Amino acid sequence: MSEILGKIDKPEAAQFKNGRKLFLVPLVVIPPNDSTSLTTLAAKYWEETQEQLSNLETKLSPIKRVYHEFLPSNEGIKRLDSMHIGSYRIVDSLSQQGALVEEIEDHALLGEFLDWNLCLSIRLQNAKVISKILESFQEVQAQRNSHIIKRIDETLQSDECAVFFIREEHHLQYPSDIQLFYVAPPALDTFKRELRKQQEERQKLNCKPVETQNISAENTSS
Repeated sequence: MSEILGKIDKPEAAQFKNGRKLFLVPLVVIPPNDSTSLTTLAAKYWEETQEQLSNLETKLSPIKRVYHEFLPSNEGIKRLDSMHIGSYRIVDSLSQQGALVEEIEDHALLGEFLDWNLCLSIRLQNAKVISKILESFQEVQAQRNSHIIKRIDETLQSDECAVFFIREEHHLQYPSDIQLFYVAPPALDTFKRELRKQQEERQKLNCKPVETQNISAENTSS
């Protein structure tokens, strides 16, 4: 497994000039019915991400390839804009500068992965059913991860730099010769804290006593 490298200081940058390099950018997706605060923090995150990527390019070399989770390249990068993923502007800018947007997703595996993931998000009661769904999800997840890594290994050439936009919980095992650089600007932690805070507040609202919920429903329908 490749080692994730830390921050690069100017005197040390030269030692990373040779070899394949992959910049890992965590995907920040705003949930439905997002708040103004989350939207603002997400915009700040992507702005700082752009700055960090530009610094890495200056210290190492220009980004030649772009990999993006959930994005088959033949659908076009504008799909990111319609999906409300803030990475769109960065990917579009890199593409206009000559970077290739590589297709890493298998359509069938991606569709199955998303469907099983949706099943897991439903509150099911039967342990046997949950176990079968989890087993199927883990199986397709392993197949999808294997396909993604194979595509990166096939396309990322010697001494090239590439960027990969992907969720943090991906559990991918990269080829040992690829140097990994984790892009994590300060706004990422701020966004996570705010998102966690809002999720906890929603959970508290969902745990209201039944009587209170019924009263609210009656008032709404009247």
